[in-house]
Order: sequence, then C-alpha cells, then structure tokens
Amino acid sequence: MRIGKVAEGAGVSVRALRYYEEQGLVIADRSPSGHRQYPESAIERVKFIQLLYSAGLSSKAILQVLPFLDTLVATPRMTQRLKDERDRIRTQIDDLTRAHDRLDELIGIATESAISPATCSASVDAAT
Repeated sequence: MRIGKVAEGAGVSVRALRYYEEQGLVIADRSPSGHRQYPESAIERVKFIQLLYSAGLSSKAILQVLPFLDTLVATPRMTQRLKDERDRIRTQIDDLTRAHDRLDELIGIATESAISPATCSASVDAAT
C-alpha cells in the first residue's frame, strides 16, 4: 500500500508517516522505483500510534510498546512497561474527570437563572 493511501486511511499526513518511519515506529519496504510500500496492517498501526501520542507517550515510549503489538509476546519488562503506561493514563483520566466535574459545577452556577453575573462571580471566588 502506498504512503498516501496509508495516510488517508489513518487520518494522518504523509509527513507524519515519514516521521514515524524515521523514528522506527512504522516500517515500509521500497518498490524497485523507490516508493514506500506499507503492509495492510499499517493503517491500524498508525491509528494506534496516534492514540498513544494523544495519551502523552513519547516516540521512545511508543517504540518500546510496539514490539508487543507485533508479536503478542511480552517479557516481564514489557508487561511492566504496559502497566506503567496504563497507570499513567489512568491518573490523567482521573485528573481530567475532576476538572470536568468542577467545570460542570461552575456551569451550573453560571446558568442558574436567579444568579446575576456579580453574584455568580462572587460564588466562584468563594468556591475556589
């Protein structure tokens, strides 16, 4: 599969795919004319890489996790790495959930029809 097709299927730019290749996250064969040729599985792999990036993993961390994706065989060190990343993401989710819930509270205060802007502002200041 050519680079443009993988980029389109995964929802990333061609430039991003080239970067992933430079980082060793995806591997492309070369055709006799020099064009990159990706396996069919590349789209799902790139989507997973994007997901890990959005969760805050670095290229280096992703590179350490990907061998398990390829082989489904994990060493004790790999298993611990996966658990550490999962725990880090869980902490982020918990922090974001607290922020979400606090914003819901503030939105509720702000939208109460009986509260004037001056009262709302004082309520927020008192709550923090």
